[in-house]
Amino acid sequence: MAFLAGCDRAADEGAQPADATEAPGAGALTGTIDTSFAGTALPDLVLKDGAGKTLDLGAIEGPVLVNLWATWCAPCVIEMPQLDTLAGTLDGEVRVVTVSQDLRGGEVVDPFFAAKGFAWLEPWLDPETQLSAQFSEAGQLPLTILFDASGKEVWRVAGGYEWAGEAALAEVRKGLAAR
Repeated sequence: MAFLAGCDRAADEGAQPADATEAPGAGALTGTIDTSFAGTALPDLVLKDGAGKTLDLGAIEGPVLVNLWATWCAPCVIEMPQLDTLAGTLDGEVRVVTVSQDLRGGEVVDPFFAAKGFAWLEPWLDPETQLSAQFSEAGQLPLTILFDASGKEVWRVAGGYEWAGEAALAEVRKGLAAR
């Protein structure tokens, strides 16, 4: 068995950016809608937040947009305010559920949410990364999946996506109208 270690700091260079949005390519939201997994069932998984409140994914009534993200993921951090706005716009039509894949759970997610002041998103946690393991072999983040009212996948976006504006709203509504 071999171990490989590394350091992000050369003698005269600064460390990696502390804020994921400062990372090279952080602004690239290049994900596209993929319907090849349509029909996949929403898993019956119980999530918790940092305070111990629970959410049973399988018991959600109506359509749901599930976003898997992490605080260290640059495109994820860029998407979060956009998803918060989208959740407000879709209130009563589609529930937007963001699920952190941070291994440190509420320790890092709760301060992130407090600093951002999201009005519509809730800090659900999956520190065991059960959802990303189920939906992405490579564990790619962000991963956003739209499920219809019967709990079946409509489409997904692997990678960052521009959730702000009318185009994303239209894609969500179009996907659900086709069901």
